[in-house]
Amino acid sequence: MTHILMHKRLEVASVEVDDVMGVILRINEIFVPAHMPLGVPPETTVNAIKLLNEWWQGRAIPASRSGLREALEILKISSPVLLLEKCYGLSLSDHYWMRPANKDLQWDKINFFENPFSDDVGNALFGHDSGKNISLSSPDNTSDGWLKKKWKIAEGKRVLLKGGSPVYHQEPDNEVLATAIMERLAIPHAVYCIVHEKRQGEERHLSACEDFVDTNSELVSAWRIYCTKKPEPKATYYEHFISCCKDLGIPGVDDFFDRMLTVDFIMVNADRHFNNFGALRNPETLEWIGPAPIFDTGTSMWYDQVNERIHPEWDAKSKPFVAKHSRQKKLIKSLDWFKAEALDGIKEEAASIYSSNHLINAERRKILSSALDTRIKILLE
Repeated sequence: MTHILMHKRLEVASVEVDDVMGVILRINEIFVPAHMPLGVPPETTVNAIKLLNEWWQGRAIPASRSGLREALEILKISSPVLLLEKCYGLSLSDHYWMRPANKDLQWDKINFFENPFSDDVGNALFGHDSGKNISLSSPDNTSDGWLKKKWKIAEGKRVLLKGGSPVYHQEPDNEVLATAIMERLAIPHAVYCIVHEKRQGEERHLSACEDFVDTNSELVSAWRIYCTKKPEPKATYYEHFISCCKDLGIPGVDDFFDRMLTVDFIMVNADRHFNNFGALRNPETLEWIGPAPIFDTGTSMWYDQVNERIHPEWDAKSKPFVAKHSRQKKLIKSLDWFKAEALDGIKEEAASIYSSNHLINAERRKILSSALDTRIKILLE
């Protein structure tokens, strides 16, 4: 079937989509090359089709998502890619979508930023069946990441609820701790809090974060930025990414990385990959606003390690630029902005944050809060 790739209200390209597999078969015509998804060449070549497919299928729920197989059974859908068609690829992260050429759909009437959406897909992703008349119109169809999560509308705001992983389900608490640290250090960040949701006798310990993207901005992932050109033969991941940012004219990149890498070092973030940081731009003018506020710091603070394996003085694995935090820390160009006194009392605040999670006992709270204090001292040394 012929679809029109849309960027908000703008018709960008005409493409053919396989209705059974959900893949893009052909690019018929490109109307506005500048508005093609970043990293996809504005061409109708085989390579452009391949890259556009990677972008399109990358919008789907990843196969690694916890509970995905059970959710697909509830929703009676064979593949997460096929869920994209059910919501026209609409997202709460950007303004791209696919309009069937034979349908007269308008952005203002269907986008999730301004219109209601169903909770059914989100409930299924948490293992609950909403009943027979399930609606698949949901931004949950285009949510990234491996942890269980869902979008809700609360008091008119779009809020992302996200769970943790066994055995401690610590990721939500880590998000709140990251919020506290960055608030103290005046680092632009997404704000997280803890919510306890009860459903069918089960209580979930979740993080909640209001969407930092709106009708006048969109998130472009670091991976899309990284794919805008081929790396030089000997360029490191960091050098290539910085070069891409400067070619695109994204402001404030150096200061941003100093702060993001500092927070990731302190919290021993194990999974800062190219899809959980990025930059904001205006979807209509394509003008870059700057780096996105730091978000998704849950896979930190030895979230999946037993107490005996928490050693703050040991080196730890890191992403996205270098494999070890001790080496990645060297990419920080300046700590002149870092005010150590702003973190006075953060050890006690960390212990208080972890106390809301009944799976984290007093011994682990003490170990984690002391380890955080040690990481700050190591950074300053």
